[in-house]
Parts: sequence; structure tokens; C-alpha cells
Amino acid sequence: MMAIVERPGVRYVQVGGQRVATDSEGYLVDRDQWSEDFARALAKQEGLQLTPAHWEVIHYLRDYFLEHGVQAQVRVMIRHFTDRWGPERGSNHHLHEMFPIGGPQKQGNRLAGLLRTKGEH
Repeated sequence: MMAIVERPGVRYVQVGGQRVATDSEGYLVDRDQWSEDFARALAKQEGLQLTPAHWEVIHYLRDYFLEHGVQAQVRVMIRHFTDRWGPERGSNHHLHEMFPIGGPQKQGNRLAGLLRTKGEH
């Protein structure tokens, strides 16, 4: 069961028996606390049912960050998923439909336990 307790600037997501701190927009405070259970709890909070395609994007985002040290730009994601899924499913429009709260670069990065993208406030 997930419970959120808010205080200024910090929210806590209950994941298993642990409270995991996020900022006011749901980004992890400590990236080392990411787990698939955290992603499930945050997705549930955001009204998103994770499918195998969501998990593929989430793991792609995490792997890209680990390999390159930066977050994947949307155009890089589109190229990758167009190659994997075809032009319709890999499109910017489809990726934003999958992640309706800010697209793959905001909602996807939150669920993947990554930091806010540049330019976010």
C-alpha cells in the first residue's frame, strides 16, 4: 500500500516498508533508492498503468543515462523506438500518449528514477 505524506518541497512514497523521498514533482531525491517497486508506486499515484512497453522505455532511459551520463533527448528516444517498434509506435506522439504527464522526458525520467531535465522548474 502506498501512502504519500507531504511537507514543503518533499513528498514521500511508501514503497514496501520504506518511505522514499521525492521532490515536490515526484523526482527521487536519492537516485540510489530507485526500484521497480518505486516506479510502480509512482505510476499508480500518477494514474498510469505500466505495460511492457512502458518498462521498455523506463529501462532504456536508465540504461542510456548509465552509459552516457546524461538523459536521452526526445529525438534520440524517437529514433531508438522507431527502429524497435516502427514509425507509428516510436513516434513523438505515441511516446507522449504513453507518458501523458510531461511525456517520456518528464514522466518517463521520474519513473526511471532520473533527475529533472534541464529547463524544468
